[in-house]
Amino acid sequence: MSEIEERERLGSTGFGRGVAIPHARITGLQRPVAAFLRLENPVAFDAADGLPVDLVFGLLSPETAGAAHLHALAAISRLMRDDAMHQALSQAPGAEALYGLLSNVIDRDAA
Repeated sequence: MSEIEERERLGSTGFGRGVAIPHARITGLQRPVAAFLRLENPVAFDAADGLPVDLVFGLLSPETAGAAHLHALAAISRLMRDDAMHQALSQAPGAEALYGLLSNVIDRDAA
């Protein structure tokens, strides 16, 4: 069983509004890795509000990440709770637009 599956067994990472943030700490990983997926067909994710998920923001962190992993999760959660960003990600016309939206947020928050 993968670390992501083990984490989901503890409780769903679907937090509502069609969003899930599956995450885990991985032995041997050198730096955090994130991926964003917009699903064509929403999937049941046992989210708190019962809605199926179509926006997935995955996060893998080194096993020793500690607070950095939690801070990254909090930042992703804030991003996905933002109504304007949620709508923009849901309605973006394609991969380039999604990349642009997420890159702009990363650049803005890094400044």
